[in-house]
Amino acid sequence: MNCELLATCSALGCLEGDTYHKEADCLESVKDLIRYLRHEDDTCDVRQQLGSGQIVQNDLLPIIIQYRGDKPLFDACIRLMVNLTQPAMLCFGKVPDDPVFRHHFLQVTSHLQAYKEAFASERVLEILSETLYNLLQLDWEQRQEEDNLLIERILLLVRNVLHVPSDPLEEKNVDDDASVHDKLLWAIHMSGFDDLVKFLASAQSEQQWSMHVLEIISLMFRDQTPEALVSSGQARSAQEKQRDLEELEALRQKEQAVKRSRTLQRGTRHSRFGGSYVIQGLKSVGDKDVIYHRGLHNFKRYTHDTGKAVRCVPKRNRQAYDCKDKRRSALNVRIFLREFCVDFLENCYNHLMYLVKESLIRKQTQQHDESYYLWALSFFMAFNRDNGFRADLVSETMSIRAFHFIERNITNYYEMILTDRKEATSWSRRMHLALKAYQELLLTVNEMDRSTDESICQSSNIIKCNIFYMMEYREIFLTLLRKYDKTRQPHSYLKDLVESTHLFLRMLERFCKGRRNLMVQRKRVKRKKARGDKKPSVSTNPEALEETWKVVEEELRASGFQLSQALAERLVPFDAASETPLEDQRTEAMVRVQDALLAQLGPEALGLLRAAREVWPEGDVFGTADVEPEEELELLKQILHANLPRSSPPEPMVEEEEDAELEEEELDSVQLSEREFNFLDFIKRFANPSVVHPYLLLLKSYSKNTPHTNHCIIRMLHRLAFDLKMDALLFQLSVFSVFNKILSDPAAAAYKELVTFATYVLKHFFSVAAQNNKAFVELLFWKNVGAVREMTEGYNKNGESKKKPAWTEEEEEELRQLYEEHRHSEVPDIVEHLLPLLSNSSRTRRHVVMQLVHMGLVDNAKELKKHKKGTRIVLWTEQQEQELQMLFEEFRDSDDVLGNVMKKLTAKRSRARVVDKLLSMGLVSERRELYKKRSRSAHGKSSGKGMTEEEFLAGLTESFTDDAMGRDDEEEEAEESEESEEEEEEQEREQSQNGRSSQSARSTVERRADVSTMVLALQQEGMSGPLLWLQNCMNRTADDREEDGLSQPVPLVPLTEENEEAMDHKNFQKLLCQLGMRAPANEQESFWRIPAKITSSQLWSAAAALVPREEEPEGGEEPEEPSSPTQESQKKPPSGEQRAQALRALLLARKRKHNSAQHTDSTLAEERDTTAERCQEENTSNKRSRMLEDDEENGNDSTISMNVDKNGDADSDGEDISAPVKRRRKMVLIDEEEDED
Repeated sequence: MNCELLATCSALGCLEGDTYHKEADCLESVKDLIRYLRHEDDTCDVRQQLGSGQIVQNDLLPIIIQYRGDKPLFDACIRLMVNLTQPAMLCFGKVPDDPVFRHHFLQVTSHLQAYKEAFASERVLEILSETLYNLLQLDWEQRQEEDNLLIERILLLVRNVLHVPSDPLEEKNVDDDASVHDKLLWAIHMSGFDDLVKFLASAQSEQQWSMHVLEIISLMFRDQTPEALVSSGQARSAQEKQRDLEELEALRQKEQAVKRSRTLQRGTRHSRFGGSYVIQGLKSVGDKDVIYHRGLHNFKRYTHDTGKAVRCVPKRNRQAYDCKDKRRSALNVRIFLREFCVDFLENCYNHLMYLVKESLIRKQTQQHDESYYLWALSFFMAFNRDNGFRADLVSETMSIRAFHFIERNITNYYEMILTDRKEATSWSRRMHLALKAYQELLLTVNEMDRSTDESICQSSNIIKCNIFYMMEYREIFLTLLRKYDKTRQPHSYLKDLVESTHLFLRMLERFCKGRRNLMVQRKRVKRKKARGDKKPSVSTNPEALEETWKVVEEELRASGFQLSQALAERLVPFDAASETPLEDQRTEAMVRVQDALLAQLGPEALGLLRAAREVWPEGDVFGTADVEPEEELELLKQILHANLPRSSPPEPMVEEEEDAELEEEELDSVQLSEREFNFLDFIKRFANPSVVHPYLLLLKSYSKNTPHTNHCIIRMLHRLAFDLKMDALLFQLSVFSVFNKILSDPAAAAYKELVTFATYVLKHFFSVAAQNNKAFVELLFWKNVGAVREMTEGYNKNGESKKKPAWTEEEEEELRQLYEEHRHSEVPDIVEHLLPLLSNSSRTRRHVVMQLVHMGLVDNAKELKKHKKGTRIVLWTEQQEQELQMLFEEFRDSDDVLGNVMKKLTAKRSRARVVDKLLSMGLVSERRELYKKRSRSAHGKSSGKGMTEEEFLAGLTESFTDDAMGRDDEEEEAEESEESEEEEEEQEREQSQNGRSSQSARSTVERRADVSTMVLALQQEGMSGPLLWLQNCMNRTADDREEDGLSQPVPLVPLTEENEEAMDHKNFQKLLCQLGMRAPANEQESFWRIPAKITSSQLWSAAAALVPREEEPEGGEEPEEPSSPTQESQKKPPSGEQRAQALRALLLARKRKHNSAQHTDSTLAEERDTTAERCQEENTSNKRSRMLEDDEENGNDSTISMNVDKNGDADSDGEDISAPVKRRRKMVLIDEEEDED
């Protein structure tokens, strides 16, 4: 030992028996030792010398026991011991590879093991427990900074001591014997330190120590398994006894089978007289046959490798080794740990795991601390599942958030295995921990399904809906199996992965059985393909340009500078949705014209030039508006010879499925969609050699596997071989080698399932081999699905696929001639034009397109892509604008202006494009002027004659029955372009409306009466507030739909406790159903929703229906006498909003009556009905439009005053009723169908 260190240690004091005598400068000596440790070298020389001097055992521990009242000395000793007991891995950074540093590493580890044995004393841990207890008794206001530091150092000291690894070679303990770690755990239990740990885990005021507590708990259970702790101190159940008997019986059968095989292999002659044999047909090193010098019973095991040295496997190709096996501690320690687990689950687990999870999310922990969280999740959830499952004890970690957290960590660990190759082993262990946690979550969900509590079963069903819906959770095991690497991931990881995959598939299969149409999430990734072969560059020398110009000029002059309509509509010089600036797009348009000229496509170049002139008329870059054809020709020639700036061409975007794995690609964007899930199609994705190979590796150790592991392996192989009929996927020599080992095993009777499956596969192979003489050669290779199909169904000639019909030379020549003949025709789709002209009528569009690409007639299949009719036409020519204006002037007084204009347009375009053009031309000021006008079904009521206030209020809800099916919005209408489809839809819609019109009159009053009755009943129950909230929600949604023109389902989210209780009330839910609201569709939805099919006018009508109507006097009746004071006191006074709604309805009814009366006085009697109806419709529409414009311009409610007479006379005296009235007009979406003439 260094002399300075020796002097410092001597200045601490001396130990005589059990009494320690400290020196006067003991505290300063402890501080000096701390200072020495701070300046030690890379070999940890100070630490090694102090360990050799046993300073912890002989000085520090006796000081804290005897002088715990001396607080400065006690704190300094604790601080020094925390430094001395820190793990050797932290001192050296990693396990050194250098032999010298490796020796120092082992020396430090041996000293730590000696410290651990010294700490396994009840007296030492009692001192630590009492000190910690006294500190925790202080309130946070009374605690000083030194107190918090001492609490943290005590926790770190206990954690460091627990972290010290055991030395099995020195201890030489067996199961059920007390090791040093067990002695330390027992001392922790006897000193009461475990109770303090549980208090820290559950106390709200001690949240800052949550990570330290979790580390201590994980180290306490380091050598334990949940299954062993659950069964500690309890009598074995009948199932466990039966399982043990079966295992013993299997072992006895194996032993007897081995004895029988040895007896049969024993020769009849003595080994000295075994004799020598010549193996005919098997050549030795020379030309002679091999001479065999052993007994015939050993001949089956003869190989040419006998006697050769075993070849060393390179280190990079060796199987990753597993960690040491778990050992069984002493019984009293296991019982204590079991009781600790029970108390921890009941009082601490949910609280502690929540705190740790929040710390991990907020990055308040140290690196790799999530491994403790993953271990605790898997351990305690497994203990809870085996020890009488209770879902409430682990509710914190039983959620979709937990699945997401673990899935993210698994992905991160796998990426780090690939990037951080030096630490790949550590990342692999962390990945194994995450996999165990994921497996335990699935096991817990599976256990929840078996619960008798309906709420628990419903919760598990919600979790399963989410994990089966999301692609990340659904395909995680498929990805892990494909990416398995035996050199980095140990055998135990593969075992857990296979068992987890089996559990997940079994749960998914059971989940799919009761559901026919299961929708799951699907991801489409847009990838950037690596640049392939570029198009050959066109020669730009002057001679070649002159030749090109001659061809283009002749072609244009021959066509008379006239372009086909299809070509003009197809050419779009700019993209309005592109982020490229307009100036750059103008340059690109010029380059496109030049490219068309270089490709000798004269009409296309001329069309692009004219289209670009309409887009960029300023500056006359593409010519003036009245340019002559000869001037256009000269302009094209200048563009051809110009040196234009060219940017790098954009790379084509290719959509691929999520399972596609193409090399040299970069992920660009992800598009989410939904599709119907099919379990068999999902299993087909496992039919891959990269998935089968890990199963084969695990099957090779079948004799060491548990029966459950072997069952999981065979079940997956059975799915592939039997369910998918792909048994040829297992026709591989290494698989058959394992099958041969299983069938020749003397104890094969113990593996009945393996033997049965091996026999099944071999039987099918020999049946295939009888028909395919190349089947034995195919054994040498792993096969994909295509090779499996060829092996079983027959090979194709010249490597061509059976699904692709071959093209003969005559058919190719015919296709070439037809294409050359019609390539410059005016047909919009040349492929559709060529299909009926082909002699072979079985050819499809895809066959023709692929063959044209294969023959080099077109460069890319995208050039022949089928365009949607009318969707790519952007620019309007002058003639088309004039035609549109004439048609609008012709049909502007019709009921369906837009429908008639669309029908007569020469160039078919979408409705949205036509509406935008009419707005831009100023023919209409707003979209509502193009809405289709509908005639009313009841003429008497529409004219206002004899219509009471009640009938008018009931008429506000007519839109529910008339338009229950809803309309599509303008964006969906823009995609519909087929005229025949529109006519069919119109006929169906007219039939449905005619069928509903007879019911609307009867059901309107009944619906209004039912709603009013429900509203009055709910108000009597004290739900006026929720009713007002519902009315405001519907009004806001109607306003949004009118402004945006879009309809989407809107959830009704209650933000107050009163509204939440109302949403759970049965009568309130009946009212929601009556109003057309949609209940939650499945477990993934929590709120009621306003459907997208309800229009804004319907929502306003429904909102008005939520106000109970007040009885108003009719025109010729006297009002009722006022009720008695008793009756008035019993009635509820109406609110201001309710009175405004009632007065609004009354006002509209009075206006209709007044206008109808004035008009009928000046009309003949025989024409009264029809004329009154027409005038009433015109007056009503004018008034509605004026009032709506006032609402939109001013944004305030208009105040309208009028006099109401008892007898209905306008000149008589009456009371003045003034109320704010906000008029809403019913908006009818533009129908896609067109009316028949």
